[in-house]
This record gives sequence, structure tokens and C-alpha cells, in this order.
Amino acid sequence: MFLRPNLYTSYEEETQMLPTYTKKVLAGIAIIVLFLIPFDVPLITASTDLPVLRNIPVISNGIPPLRFLGDSSWLRAMDEALMFAIAALGLNILTGMAGQVSLGHAFFMGVGAYTGAVLGGVATSSVWGWSLPIWIWLPGAGIGAAIVGIIVSPVAVKLRGLYLAIVTLGLVFIGIHMSNTNWGKKLAGDPGLGRDFPTYDIRLWKEETPLVSIDDDGTWFGFLDVTDNQKTYLFLAVLFLLFIVLAKNIARTRTGRALQAIRDRDIAAEVMGVPEFKYKLIAFATSSFFAGVAGALFASFAGKLPASQFSLALSVEFIAILLIGGVGTVSGTVMGTFFVVLTPKFVESFTEWLADKTEGDGIGAKVADVVISNGSDQGPVSAATQTPGYPLNVFDWNLVLYGALIIVFLIFEPLGLYGIWIRIRNYWKRWPFSY
Repeated sequence: MFLRPNLYTSYEEETQMLPTYTKKVLAGIAIIVLFLIPFDVPLITASTDLPVLRNIPVISNGIPPLRFLGDSSWLRAMDEALMFAIAALGLNILTGMAGQVSLGHAFFMGVGAYTGAVLGGVATSSVWGWSLPIWIWLPGAGIGAAIVGIIVSPVAVKLRGLYLAIVTLGLVFIGIHMSNTNWGKKLAGDPGLGRDFPTYDIRLWKEETPLVSIDDDGTWFGFLDVTDNQKTYLFLAVLFLLFIVLAKNIARTRTGRALQAIRDRDIAAEVMGVPEFKYKLIAFATSSFFAGVAGALFASFAGKLPASQFSLALSVEFIAILLIGGVGTVSGTVMGTFFVVLTPKFVESFTEWLADKTEGDGIGAKVADVVISNGSDQGPVSAATQTPGYPLNVFDWNLVLYGALIIVFLIFEPLGLYGIWIRIRNYWKRWPFSY
């Protein structure tokens, strides 16, 4: 009710996707900003000519966090975050909603990637490919992964917790090994280089000229020039919103409530008439579908990558996303994804900025001398791309950062970033009586 948050007069009101006016407004603003990021919009992502506003330092050149996200290099990081968010939402359904711990999410992404590659890729003498359009190969990638998830799901009825995690971890190694077999190479290509994946171009069938070209620059509506990077971002943003709506709706349905009942106490749920086998099968199939679609998008975005990319490290990254963002919530999963994916880029850019400062004078140069190593001093961060040991490069420090954040959040804030957001929100709701 208006000005009465958390006061609901019916079950339908309480189970709305956005139950309060504040959430509706914030969601609307977030969607608008999401689609404006790649463009130069005065006051949001670019400078303004308005006399009053251009004299305000903070916003005269656009909102700082949004201003640089539209740059080409950052836009690629945002693309990756949007794809990973789809996969993370799938893992949240399985782990956060149904309580099934899985370390095999990268395996299901790989299954989706190579299902999409066979359906939409071009056949050569070394790999299979049917050159089907994206409206077939992208859902087909999810369905292929979901079928494999259904095959795996009976194991979840027999195993729980750590044992299930170890079994699903085995899927990752089986997948990488199978890609090196003779028929596996027909799917995945050369073990070292991989194979070419289909593009995002939208075709009705197999015509030469696509109906909507995503991979080329173009002009929309006769006046709006868009680059291929901007088109890719917008395409992924639409899919991202679609899967958020899907994930939110699953949590509100009979299936979502059954999964949560199994998560909280599976024996009690079965006693009350919730069939455990059926709903664990649905959880694995749904989670794998999300992972398969995300894997196909990720592979097509990369263009070419080997099967070893879908490794244990990728699965651990998704576990980090759930733990840091807040397992069991869609909002926390999205926050965790953007945090985990964009943080390495922030660290990399900050390191490059510090490396540039070492050549100057002042306090910034002194701080940079302490932090950045040039090979002969004891600075903890090396600006080199590869280092044999200490000091660590940016990539290695990001791995250390993941581990440290997981430990910190598990000890001090098990609800992750979502829990921090709830604390801040409740503080301001009670203000000035926030004691």
C-alpha cells in the first residue's frame, strides 16, 4: 500500500514481483539507465550544456559510475556481467532456492555452448555445424543443457551437501576430458584453440543477409548511429531482463515454493506431499537451461575458445557470486555478479592509473612507488601480465581478493551484498530513530 511498505492486505499483493512503489520506481530507473549506458546522454553518461548543471562538478560530465561504463573496454566487461548474471540466476535456483550445492555449473555452460555451436555453427572438415538461426540455436543450447541436467538430477536425490558438490565437480573434469576425444573434437574443435561459434546476428533462416545484424555498425531509426559493441550490449541487456523476470516468477510459483520447502527440510516437505524427486529434477533442468543459454552467449561473444575455459575456476567464480551477492535472492545474485565481474576491471584500471603515477611527483607518486613493483623493489602489485612469483600481477591479486571476500562475507555477513543493502534500507526507513 502507498506509504505503508510491508503492509499487505492480500496474498497477491505480497507475492508481486515489485510489491512496493519504491521498488517499482527504482526498477524503472534501473532499466532506463541500463539501456542508456552505451550512449552519450547529457547529465547521465555525458556532459551537459545546461548553465546551472554544468557548474556542478559531480554531475557536469555525467554521473561518475555510469560515465565510464559506456566506454568500449568497459562495455565488454558489462557484456560479460550480463551473460554471467543469467548463469548465476540459474545456479541460484538450484543452490539458493532448492538447496542443492553444485560445483558443475561450468560443465552445463559448456554443454550449452557446444550444443549452440553445433546447431548454429558452420560445418567444416573438423567440426560439426548446422548453421541454424539464433532463434533455434540459443534456446536449443539451453534445452541441450537442461536434458543433461535431467540425466544428472537422480544423483541429487541420493546425495546431499558436500557429497553432491564433489559429484558435480566431477562433471567438469569429465566434460574437459570428453572434449579431447575424437568425437568430442567434432563438437569442441581443437583442444588448444577451440572452434568458431555462431554470431548474434538474427536471421529468419539461413539467408546471407541477416534480418538484424548485431556484429556490424549501423544506423537505427534513420538517425541513431550504433556500433557493434553497443548492439551486443543492448541484445544482452534484453536477455538479461528476460531471465530476471523468469527467475523472479519461478520463485513466486508453486514450483518455487516447493523448492524452498525442500531446501528448508526435504523430509518434512515430502511428508507434506511435495515430491522431492520431481522438484529436484525441475531444479536441475531449470538451472541447467539458464547455464546453457549463458554458456552459448559467452562462447559466441568470445568467438572462439577451447573447452578448458569451462573449468573448475569458472564454477568457483559462480559460487563466489552467490556467496558475495547473497544466496537465495535474485537481487543479491545480480549484485554479486556485477561486483565479481567488474571488480577485476576496476583493480586493473586502478593499477594502470597507479603505474602511470610512478613517473610523476607528489603524494600519488609516492603511494604508487610503494604499491607498484617495477621488478627491483618490494611493491606487492606487479604491472606485468605474467609473474613467476611475488609480487603478484593483477590477475593473481583478483583471485586472492575473491578468496578474501568469500571468507569475510561468510563470517561477517552471510547474506552478502543483499544483506548490507537490507541494513542500509532499514536504517533509513527508521531514521531519525535508527537506534
